[in-house]
Amino acid sequence: MSTRLDLSKLSLMDALDLAKLIEQEACQRYQMFASQLGTCGGYDAGAFFAKMAEHEAEHGRELEARRKTLFGDAPAKVTIDDLFDVEAPDMGSPRRGMSTVQAFEVGLAAEKRAYDFYDMALPGITDPDVRELFTELRDEEVEHVKLLREALEKLPPSAGDEVAFDLDDSPYL
Repeated sequence: MSTRLDLSKLSLMDALDLAKLIEQEACQRYQMFASQLGTCGGYDAGAFFAKMAEHEAEHGRELEARRKTLFGDAPAKVTIDDLFDVEAPDMGSPRRGMSTVQAFEVGLAAEKRAYDFYDMALPGITDPDVRELFTELRDEEVEHVKLLREALEKLPPSAGDEVAFDLDDSPYL
């Protein structure tokens, strides 16, 4: 989890752009996992990753709308190249046959990593608006972890079972 930016010098616009890009990076990673795993029907690991991609995309759209309201079409100074794996799950996380519970654990780890990012950045943030935004985003990650844990508890016992697969019919990871 890292950025190449000096977070203490972020403007509110830059902070919103960074937050949006963090969501975009996570969305793209989840989409890749969903594509790699496919789905076996029902709610399996691939379906979980597809749903996580939707959630990350929605959060990114909300941040983009907020940014547009405050700053219009001002060009962004922050790019996707300025960060790496802030909230995106680890590249090596998916594997053929992983259970839905294992997929949830990947999602939980990513949400916790995002919390840690915002929490560790806060002491160095001096701009009050950026500090408020990062506090809000950190607290949202707590809520995301809570929602994932609640959903995980509602899964049937079979969700912990790894999925059998046929090597001839499986996508390559």
